[in-house]
Amino acid sequence: MNSTYTVEVPDEVQPGDVLPAGSVKVTPSPTGVTVPLQLTLTMTPSVTFELENAGIPAGTKVTVTGDVQDPQTVPANGEPSIAPWTNNAPITIPASASPGAIKWLADSSKTITTITNPPLGAQETTCTANAPKVAIVTNQIPVPTVPTTTKLTPNNGGPGTAVTATGVNFAPGPVTCTASLAGVDTDTGTGTADAAGNATCSLTVTTKADNVRIGATPGKAFVWVTPIEGVPHPVDIEVLPGALAIGPAGGLPTLDLGAITINGKSQTVTGNFNAAAVQDFRGGSLGWDVTVTRTPFLNAATGHAMNTAALSIAPTCTVTNPDSPSPCAVGAAGAITDTPKQVASQAPGGEELTGGEFAVGGGASLKLPPFMFADAYQSVVTFSMA
Repeated sequence: MNSTYTVEVPDEVQPGDVLPAGSVKVTPSPTGVTVPLQLTLTMTPSVTFELENAGIPAGTKVTVTGDVQDPQTVPANGEPSIAPWTNNAPITIPASASPGAIKWLADSSKTITTITNPPLGAQETTCTANAPKVAIVTNQIPVPTVPTTTKLTPNNGGPGTAVTATGVNFAPGPVTCTASLAGVDTDTGTGTADAAGNATCSLTVTTKADNVRIGATPGKAFVWVTPIEGVPHPVDIEVLPGALAIGPAGGLPTLDLGAITINGKSQTVTGNFNAAAVQDFRGGSLGWDVTVTRTPFLNAATGHAMNTAALSIAPTCTVTNPDSPSPCAVGAAGAITDTPKQVASQAPGGEELTGGEFAVGGGASLKLPPFMFADAYQSVVTFSMA
């Protein structure tokens, strides 16, 4: 399929902003596949972009989908086509985006086709851009440099607590920091920003507050500790770090790709990897990476091997615990070999808490050689974490 993708982005876009439905526009395209029979079908198109930006974790992708298109009847030996379409849901610019440009790189497009004459159900067709990361979309999003409050030291206390707030991207010179409660300002302090825009500002919290900010930027949360009259009785608790683990410990169920019959041509079969469970209970701001490797396709009993069989993965990573403090990013689709390939990751959080529970898996695609010994073969794919 040959389509032109356009992403319409306003000049004033900021990290975390939402682009409305209709921001992605896709030109019409033939599928490049002829059908041997007269068919009546409907298509649901989608496209996946990989975003490139210094602040966005590598491998971050967004997928946009169009509405179900009107049914079309294709004559025998005719070629279906995809009508022009736009995304039917908004897109969120990642909040971690750094000042500069975000490049939208077309990763793959997918069309779900439902054939109703004769009824064959839904058939999925995925087209992958020429590797590596073909920039079919050349739009760049300008992300202006904006003042940002980054940290409070300390971020909790009662009356008389001295707080130092730091920030970046401020105009050099004097700055003001402000404590507030439910949006109402309570205490103020002063500080300065250096020539590089790094601001340091100090204030004393005298009354209840839930937020401290520098200038007009969104602030950082402040935890108010209410003084209690009477006899103090401290209560201490130590919170110990948990494990960083991938499982299940006994391994994942077998992915059975069925059977094929040798016909002198290369054939491809598809399926879905069973998802591995990732748990990050360390209680810190560290990141992690999940990689995959595989062994050769062999029959250990007969010694037959498929040395040229090519196994690929289109990774997925989903959050399985809604209380997880951080998201995960998926790696690029590609071949699984004996060299570790990244399929998912969690970026370090800096000053922010990371961790949670996730499921890492993806679509499987096995391209078989035209000729091989007729036999049963197996390869073991291993998901590893570091």
